Amino acid sequence: MRIRLVAIGNKLPQWIEQGSQDYLKRLPREFAFELIEIPLGHRGKNADIDRAMRQEGQAMLKHVEPSDWVVALEVLGKNWSSERLADNLNDWQMRGQNIVFLIGGPEGLAPKCKQRADQNWSLSNLTLPHPLVRVIFAESLYRAWTITVGHPYHRGE
Repeated sequence: MRIRLVAIGNKLPQWIEQGSQDYLKRLPREFAFELIEIPLGHRGKNADIDRAMRQEGQAMLKHVEPSDWVVALEVLGKNWSSERLADNLNDWQMRGQNIVFLIGGPEGLAPKCKQRADQNWSLSNLTLPHPLVRVIFAESLYRAWTITVGHPYHRGE
């Protein structure tokens, strides 16, 4: 199973990359994780934010195959416990599909990305900085995998 994270934003602080990679490198080889960074569209004075989001969305969807299972990280998505994410991970593996996670920019995901999503997942009811979402995502994915294999990293009750 290939897991792809398609995220808006590049040139992130080194601690974000280190934090994400610390967890992602622990995943087993059969997950074949890939990060695709899409540059943030123009933001600033007199910027057309809707246009920037549409362009970001088009760029994101170029990395999604018709057979992929797509999960949008979305504020209005469902909150999953670590155990629920582990169940989803098992389900995705059983389907044999590649999984693509989408993380939007500061204003969220483009409408076409939301429409393409098979599932919507909210990491928190809090508003999180988009770079930090990558670290939380990576740790959550690693924790879910440890649950599926009975690894002691997750000591839930």
